[in-house]
Amino acid sequence: MRLSLESFRAGLHTGTAYRVAFSGGLDSAVLLDLMQEVRRLSAIDLRAIHIHHGLLPEADAWCRHCAAVADKYGIALDILRVDGRPKPGESPEAAARTARYLALEGLLRPGDILVTAQHLDDQAETLLLQLLRGAGLAGLAAMPNAAPFGPGLLHRPLLPFSRREVLAYARARGLNWIEDPSNRDERYDRNFIRRRIMPQLAGRWPAVVANLSRSAGHCAEAVELLDKHADVLTAAAAAAVDSGSLDLDAVRKFQPDEQRLLLRRWIRNRGLRAPPAKLLERMRREIVETAGEHSPTIAWTDGEMRRYRHCIYLVPASADFDASWTAAWSGETPLMLAGNGSLDASLQPGPGIDPDKWRGGRISVRYRRDGDRIEPAGRKGHRELKKLFQEAGLPPWLRNRQPIVCIDGRIAAIGDNRWLASEFAGPPEQANVVVRWNPETVINCRNGSDPASPP
Repeated sequence: MRLSLESFRAGLHTGTAYRVAFSGGLDSAVLLDLMQEVRRLSAIDLRAIHIHHGLLPEADAWCRHCAAVADKYGIALDILRVDGRPKPGESPEAAARTARYLALEGLLRPGDILVTAQHLDDQAETLLLQLLRGAGLAGLAAMPNAAPFGPGLLHRPLLPFSRREVLAYARARGLNWIEDPSNRDERYDRNFIRRRIMPQLAGRWPAVVANLSRSAGHCAEAVELLDKHADVLTAAAAAAVDSGSLDLDAVRKFQPDEQRLLLRRWIRNRGLRAPPAKLLERMRREIVETAGEHSPTIAWTDGEMRRYRHCIYLVPASADFDASWTAAWSGETPLMLAGNGSLDASLQPGPGIDPDKWRGGRISVRYRRDGDRIEPAGRKGHRELKKLFQEAGLPPWLRNRQPIVCIDGRIAAIGDNRWLASEFAGPPEQANVVVRWNPETVINCRNGSDPASPP
């Protein structure tokens, strides 16, 4: 397929606000040029984003180059400085990629489309890398054309076009671009494949790039079908006591391969990266298959899988919350809880906090402390929160996460409307203040899935 404005526009995801990841290299120079041509023909909001990794001495000069190009096009440029240095045991490529995509994600607004410049050759290289790493089908599907990303969408409109076609377009348009010297460093796996392996393969099989990319497409199609089946399994295994957990007995009815499929999909649907295959199999054996009343826990980088009272839970890696923490709250706007979602309050019919007591007191929020007790609405006598949590079957690791709403220093509600203190409860026949806890970030600690390890 020849790269032209017409062929590019035909595959461009429809939108009104586009953000171009602009490194200043050949591929992103072509992408930005095409996007500014699209802007000339249609009313779109277009901005460029340059990531300053701070890893090479040329980085400042690259910023100046990108600013000059954006200025020539009349496009606003955001320059984001990130720390791309690898942590111990982390590859430099992975560290830079993670820093880059976290920064890009943080700049997006709802509905924004982030366009990046990966092309057909990148797709073929990604498939080879994933094969050499022993990846499963999801990894072999390589990079999708479009996928959810933060509050917006990540789109790769150059994927149908080869590096040769991208270069031909750049030369025909007289574009200028920068050359990153690290792209010649064959210590990096992708560079080694690009510079050594792919030329050898192309010499024997001239259509290798297109064929590998086609295989990635077949894998992506198979993954989509498996995901649909996994979603059916997940729905069938959802626990009645908590839709975010799995019913152990239901999971045990499936075959081992279906259990692995289910667990992997469930983990990803909860916003976490799936663990390696060996660890996933260990989870299946020790948490699903093993009988007994004990509560096994298996941890990996993103979190933990636990079993409790015939249910399976996911818990992101994090420490318990500081019992001494407290925050004043107006009750009129949502209160963000660091790493624990948010609280909001509204007037609704039914059980809740009496509006007069709500408006007349000082509202604060904290976490559980030793000895906390309340008299639950509708019940006689005070009870320790520990006992209430046990009665309700609340998993131990969630007990210290429950936000406690206080009025004038006394407990009024716990978690949300699940536990109300009788002294603050309003008559259920009237409209009362309902506190809602939105704990999405307890489980969904990553926004969206990994964008298929883009280069």
